[in-house]
Amino acid sequence: MRKSAGIATDGPRKLSKPLARVLRDQAPKTLLAELQTAWPEACGEAIAAASEPVAERGGKVTIACESGAWAQELELMGDLLRGRLEAIVGENRLTALRFTADLSRHR
Repeated sequence: MRKSAGIATDGPRKLSKPLARVLRDQAPKTLLAELQTAWPEACGEAIAAASEPVAERGGKVTIACESGAWAQELELMGDLLRGRLEAIVGENRLTALRFTADLSRHR
């Protein structure tokens, strides 16, 4: 153990844990922000590339999709996606998922 300016150090330290803590503490505390962060994990990269959560009101979340075909497909997967999201952000926070075909408007 070295002492530098009165501070004991063991050499270089990883920043991943302190950085993760700072990011978590600075992240917006809204349900929409949490869902936007959780979306790729909940649905997978391919679906996340074609859609994203864009609005939330009273637990009802709007997911904007690239096309009507994506919106229809995700509508069919709605219960599965809602369950995966709730596993990440907590149960009883989502009341519904709504899928629209207007992603280009939000990007």
